[in-house]
Amino acid sequence: MPTVDVALGERSYTIQIQPGLLERSGDTLAAVCRSPRVAVVAQRRVWDRWGAPLEVSLQQAGLAHSVHLVPNGEGAKRIAWLQRLYAAFAAAGVDRQSTVAAFGGGAVGDLAGFAAATWLRGVDFVQIPTTLLAQVDASVGGKVGVNLPSGKNLAGAFWQPRAVLIDPQTLRTLPRRELLSGLAEVIKYGIILDADFFEWVNENRTALVSLESEALTRAIRRSCELKAFVVQSDERESGLRAILNYGHTIGHLIEREAGYAGIRHGEAVA
Repeated sequence: MPTVDVALGERSYTIQIQPGLLERSGDTLAAVCRSPRVAVVAQRRVWDRWGAPLEVSLQQAGLAHSVHLVPNGEGAKRIAWLQRLYAAFAAAGVDRQSTVAAFGGGAVGDLAGFAAATWLRGVDFVQIPTTLLAQVDASVGGKVGVNLPSGKNLAGAFWQPRAVLIDPQTLRTLPRRELLSGLAEVIKYGIILDADFFEWVNENRTALVSLESEALTRAIRRSCELKAFVVQSDERESGLRAILNYGHTIGHLIEREAGYAGIRHGEAVA
């Protein structure tokens, strides 16, 4: 199984990448969770399509779990939904030994991660990203947060996950527009950090858009390796990590002016 280690001392974790991993995710979570209680925060559309194999795997691993559904996209990253999650965590008995699992795209990872960072002064957190953009970018590095009327991600934290589980098969149900949005971030890594990777992406663009497993897994792994390198060097974005914001300064402005609707993150960055 392809893996990428993110070396951050006591906050280190491993990114696992393999088709079909979702069906075995329970065992991995059981190995990193401090208690057999998991709060899954998922986008409804993702849960409807991919929730069954995750739920079965959690049950087989002996993990008690609650499921908390949130809207798709940036609409979930609002203070109102954060407050609803807090109330749901309280009702479900999420305690300091529990683990919050983000299941879906980048928005649910940001929301669930910020909820985990702030609930009971911080509980463990894992990422199970199901979009290409989340798999290569949002799930890696520990940046979490929610949007405010005055800007994107203005309420946020650095909160590293305990693990990242990537199953490229979840991309089979991803709309083409969302896939291309994620490819924008893949291309970004090539532009800023690895010219050879940029050329490889260009040469294999048809295979990537066609969701060929080998090409997708390689693209995801290399993207994660490049981001991990930067995060390990500058976890808190005091220098080198700012390079990952290439295209994002104007991109975030475009998203805000669009009301965080109608334009995808990768489209704005591109």
